[in-house]
Amino acid sequence: MFKSGIKTLAFSLLFGSLAVTVPAVAGGRGGQSAAQSSPDNTKTNKRDRAASEPTADQQKENTSDREIARKIRRSVVSDKSLSTYGHNVKIIAQHGSVTLKGPVHSEDEKKTIEAKAMEVAGKDNVKSEITVKGDAQADRAK
Repeated sequence: MFKSGIKTLAFSLLFGSLAVTVPAVAGGRGGQSAAQSSPDNTKTNKRDRAASEPTADQQKENTSDREIARKIRRSVVSDKSLSTYGHNVKIIAQHGSVTLKGPVHSEDEKKTIEAKAMEVAGKDNVKSEITVKGDAQADRAK
């Protein structure tokens, strides 16, 4: 009788503590406060679905366009002064023309990426749709 009482007590303590902690973990947002919001690219994604908007899947698999995109991407990613946003700008090459899309943190970052693309593709062959988000501190804090 004594052993079964200990087992019951241990069982109650074990599962009782889980019942108390599980709702606290499940109800939270992985350590995020309610004031923080998750990234939302819904508007950008809707814009990019328009048939007139160039997207990466429309880029042809010809050697010259792939090479242009590769050279620009390599130049952008190797520039450690750019934020993660800058490194992730979409680079779409079609028939020798390049479209740049995505958010960056500052006007300087935007100009740097545009200059790198113009250096590879030529000034008249680059269309920039880069937007300035203006949140440099969030990404640069390392």
